[in-house]
Amino acid sequence: MEKKVLIVVVGPTAVGKTDFCVELAKYFNTEIISMDSRQFFKELSIGTAKPSPEEQGGVIHHFIDSHSITENYNAGAFEQDALQLLQQLFRQHKVVVATGGSGLYVRALCEGLDEMPEVQPEIREELMQRLSTKGLPSLVEQLSALDPEYAQQVDVQNPQRVIRALEVCLSSGRSYSSFRKQNSSNSRDFQIIKIGLNRDRAELYHRIDLRMDQMLAQGLLEEVKEVYAYKQHQALQTVGYTELFDYLDGVYDFEEASRLLKRNSRRYAKRQLTWFNRDPEIKWFHPSQFQEVLDYVQKEIAASVSGVDEEKNAHE
Repeated sequence: MEKKVLIVVVGPTAVGKTDFCVELAKYFNTEIISMDSRQFFKELSIGTAKPSPEEQGGVIHHFIDSHSITENYNAGAFEQDALQLLQQLFRQHKVVVATGGSGLYVRALCEGLDEMPEVQPEIREELMQRLSTKGLPSLVEQLSALDPEYAQQVDVQNPQRVIRALEVCLSSGRSYSSFRKQNSSNSRDFQIIKIGLNRDRAELYHRIDLRMDQMLAQGLLEEVKEVYAYKQHQALQTVGYTELFDYLDGVYDFEEASRLLKRNSRRYAKRQLTWFNRDPEIKWFHPSQFQEVLDYVQKEIAASVSGVDEEKNAHE
């Protein structure tokens, strides 16, 4: 029996994943799973570039507006929920499309996450306090001492990743890397074809700047004011929200907030590309190369079917 196929489309913010995936889903007459760490939340729309019903083009999207910011939803819970949903979708569709720019959530769906120990809440509180008083470099320095291997791999500009690794080290007395190696391969019973979308850097950065201007024009500041009470929520400790929280707190004026919004979004796109470029399974295309992507996907499916047939014949 042929394996079902999950087409995973990744890429940096503002590259054009939404339009591309809607066309892809229409071609395969299927549905889309969002792997974006913030589009789950009903309260976050403008700052997450959540596709509107019009942009969704009549294609069913899952994990958009599925939760409230008042809930604690993470990559581990997403992995379980998404795999369960996929089993249902594969009863109706041979192919399902999944898309997003959140590397951890892509990994959760494609590979599975490592089983981590329970973290003591007081350790997390102490690390958050140190982040606010001494800054991120002091935490990176401690992580380098406790787990030099992971300190070489982690995005040291991302406080969430650094704190996550440190709290595991301090709670367990073991390196974060040791837990990641325990569960390095969670097999999936479906074929995964990974597509990366990218553009020339100048073109991508122009699109990012334009998107930030559009978000502000659409009312991003009002959205940020509405979720101000939840500003410590992990989903809001991100580009598009922290800059405007700081503006509201009087750290800098609106013009500076707008400048930082664009700069930090460009930096975020660069980090996304760094993450995805580490994955040799991703085949890269420009968003205009829709036919080339289709040809590649069909070739990969055919190769998989051929491999299954050969394996079957070898056992007969």
